Amino acid sequence: MLNNNPSRRTRVACGILSMIALFAAWMLFLGGPDSPEWSAASRAALRKAAGGPQLVSIEPLPALDGQLCQWTPASANTTLAAVLQQERRATSPPPAPSADGKTSIEVDREPARVIRDTYPTYSAIAVDTNSHEVYLQDENLFGYKVFNRLDNTPPTAAFTEPKRMVGGINTKMEFNCGLYVDPKNGDVYSVANDTIDTLVIFPRNAEGNVAPQRELRTPHGTYGIAVDEGAQELFLTVEHINAVVVYRKMAEGEEKSLRAIQGDQTGLEDPHGIALDTKNNWLFVSNHGNVKDIKPPRQGRFEMPSITVYPLKASGDTPPIRIIEGPQTQLNWPAQVFVDEEHGELYVANDSGDSILVFRVTDDGDVAPSRVVKGPRTGIKNPTGIFVDLQNDELWVSNMGNHSATVFQRTANGNVAPLRTIRSAPQGKLALAIGNPGAVEYDSKRDEILVPN
Repeated sequence: MLNNNPSRRTRVACGILSMIALFAAWMLFLGGPDSPEWSAASRAALRKAAGGPQLVSIEPLPALDGQLCQWTPASANTTLAAVLQQERRATSPPPAPSADGKTSIEVDREPARVIRDTYPTYSAIAVDTNSHEVYLQDENLFGYKVFNRLDNTPPTAAFTEPKRMVGGINTKMEFNCGLYVDPKNGDVYSVANDTIDTLVIFPRNAEGNVAPQRELRTPHGTYGIAVDEGAQELFLTVEHINAVVVYRKMAEGEEKSLRAIQGDQTGLEDPHGIALDTKNNWLFVSNHGNVKDIKPPRQGRFEMPSITVYPLKASGDTPPIRIIEGPQTQLNWPAQVFVDEEHGELYVANDSGDSILVFRVTDDGDVAPSRVVKGPRTGIKNPTGIFVDLQNDELWVSNMGNHSATVFQRTANGNVAPLRTIRSAPQGKLALAIGNPGAVEYDSKRDEILVPN
């Protein structure tokens, strides 16, 4: 097996090409066994089995004009692919001249076909109880859409038109996954996850391709957001460094965080959702279970998904005071979470479980949820966003898997139909689930395209 040194690969390839070329030249020069250049003894030797290798003939090679393959020193910054590409260009026929006699190469052309989801996929949800509006975070088309709280898409309708939308290059929203609406002034906080490390804030009446009124530089890989309105503090989960960072609510620009929960003792394992219980001074975080140790030897491993609970003012390498974890919990890629302080309940958008799980805020260990909303009648598909509207006693869910938001009675349980559904795609249309694809492969046996995200 060759190492990954590009110059060595080039030298090996050149050596192989040289041997092939030398052998070909030898055969061309000598011809076949019937050629007159072959002696009678040589032809006779080929016809008689000697039980081992035989030297048939030795003939001088023709003189070569220069080196067949130039030697590449070890210090050269050249890859085998680049060498072959250069040779391919050298041997390719020149581009045909156009009608005006000028030579041109077409480098910008339309693809044969495109696989893309053209519908919104809703990663997060929030309700503004002052304006009676529902905000849906669109991670696929990079923006958010606003609907009336009582909107309900008829089964025969293709979709419900939003009352306004915010999106476009000026908004600085890409792979926007977390959402918070200020309960007093209606400011909209949008968290980016993959390609932009900026939290952007818009006024309630923002519309179109508008610049945010405020921006905050955040760590790479932020996901969830929660705000302690009493303390005026903003909490963010950070997937890639297994941390929770806390800022002033009105922080902007390059302002540093006030504190962070991070370390091998925290139990933070690819944190996603975050929710606050200011009544009991608790902080809840949902974890997918991907562990990356901070201290050497910095090993990685997979653990079970969990909900970890901390003191609200925790900082540093603080261990959780409780952990909800185990097969009875049904946790499977838990995403956004929400605490209902009034009723002492924790709601979990259980992404890969296609369900909403409800726990008591005091639950600990491998406990079963007190309620589960799941089943074909619910319309729930890959839920990642959740919001409890206590004013109207309703439970809102954003579904990334089918371009919709569904609303239930707060106490809903089991395979129940939603009270209302807001759809942004035809009935039954599933999302393609293409999100920031890192590669593509073709399976010729199954005639399928494989795309890891």
